[in-house]
Amino acid sequence: QVQLVESGGGLVQPGGSLRLSCAASGRIFSINAMGWYRQAPGKERELVASIPGAGRTVYVDSVKGRFTISKDNAKNTVYLQMNSLKPEDTAVYYCMMTVAWQDYWGKGTLVTVSS
Repeated sequence: QVQLVESGGGLVQPGGSLRLSCAASGRIFSINAMGWYRQAPGKERELVASIPGAGRTVYVDSVKGRFTISKDNAKNTVYLQMNSLKPEDTAVYYCMMTVAWQDYWGKGTLVTVSS
């Protein structure tokens, strides 16, 4: 089994920054992909950013230029640096990792952007 634990969410003012982290533990042989999703109240879950084992990172248009996804393979950890946050970024953010071609999800961390 693989467990994912997110951290770094919280309340921030518009224009501020937050850094989310997600660490994986358990039976990890290979991580095929890592990503961050979010779900705002009343909306469906959407992909925010993903980083494959090889290849380019992918971002949803609304966060391009503001968010950066990165990873530390040695720590089995993925990060999401969020800058210039907007109220519409308010959501529960979920980490997802594909390990041995099976998807695992974290429980989510709440990000609230409000003055």
